[in-house]
Amino acid sequence: QVQLVESGGGSVQAGGSLRLSCAGSGFTVSRYCMGWFRQYPGKEREGVAIIERYGGTDYADSVQGRFAISRDNAKNTLSLQMDSLKPEDTATYYCAADPYACSHRSSDFRYWGQGTQVTVSS
Repeated sequence: QVQLVESGGGSVQAGGSLRLSCAGSGFTVSRYCMGWFRQYPGKEREGVAIIERYGGTDYADSVQGRFAISRDNAKNTLSLQMDSLKPEDTATYYCAADPYACSHRSSDFRYWGQGTQVTVSS
């Protein structure tokens, strides 16, 4: 049974940093496409960053150069390092996994975590 559990959300002032983690169980993180998405109230989930099975990464333009996605194969975890945070980064962040597809489309991902809130104050 595939499970994803996020942690690391919280509140921070603009310009600060947070690191999100996602613990995977029931599957091997390195054999799946893994992604981070975020959702604003009343909006659909949008892709933030993905890491492909071979290790390639891709970012949304809005976070390029500020966020970094990575995985720890030994711990079977996914991380998102978020630096230079802005108030517009305030959202609920979700970890996602899929054994086949890899894109910034939420509909391509089969498995999801429960989400963690990130709040950035100005």
